[in-house]
Amino acid sequence: MAKKVLFINQEITPYVPETEMSIMGRDLPQKAQECGLEIRTFMPKWGNINERRGQLHEVIRLSGMNLIIDDTDHPLIIKVASIPQSRIQVYFIDNDDYFTKRQMTADETGKEYADNGERAIFFARGVLETVKKLRWTPDIIHCQGWMSSVVPFYIKTAYHDEPSFANTKIITALFSEQMKGDLGSKFKEIIAFREAKKSLMAGYNDKFDFKELGKLALDYSDGVIEASPDIHKDLLAYATQKHLPVLQYPGEDFMRAYADFYKEISPNVGE
Repeated sequence: MAKKVLFINQEITPYVPETEMSIMGRDLPQKAQECGLEIRTFMPKWGNINERRGQLHEVIRLSGMNLIIDDTDHPLIIKVASIPQSRIQVYFIDNDDYFTKRQMTADETGKEYADNGERAIFFARGVLETVKKLRWTPDIIHCQGWMSSVVPFYIKTAYHDEPSFANTKIITALFSEQMKGDLGSKFKEIIAFREAKKSLMAGYNDKFDFKELGKLALDYSDGVIEASPDIHKDLLAYATQKHLPVLQYPGEDFMRAYADFYKEISPNVGE
């Protein structure tokens, strides 16, 4: 039986411009599928995505849930599309306030959004709730980009009793691309959800910047991939201090190294 890998991406080309991360967001799921793995792929429905050109359409049976963040209801909308020239289907997490009417990390002037922390929380919970609705149980969750950094924390706390994720292993991929600012003073409070208690955030700096967010992801991950040759060295050192398995940057011909790493982290993957 094909083993299952859930890819939670910040960026995927051709829906957003080509970057190191968006190219990997497209290529890795395709190569994993070609290796015989069963995959699902998610990303935010950023406001700069052309829905007509990308042929996105809403999946009514998956939409309609409200997620409460900072005491406010935020409707969850799920859209789907297939990447041209491949058989990869992408699920998009959408919401009018957080994604539809806005760009990616920053606005047109380059100013990062003050509620990026809320957006990351909404994205993480939106993905995990949708995977539950799909009745799909991933063996591995592979997180790429800061927008996915809340996922490991939630999997190991708020969702640890969910049958969909009971045996799931988490891999965080580190890239050179990063936020410039921070997620605001309220982030450590509004991230609290079920067993993801506010008290678990006590050891992190109140200024929750890219480095703190990376530490949060690594603290709840089972393995780390150096996905770029020039990643944040402090985060790599942090992963080493925690004795996490680390896959060093394997170069452009990466799939064999990734597949072997998947098996190391979750030995039954790919059998």
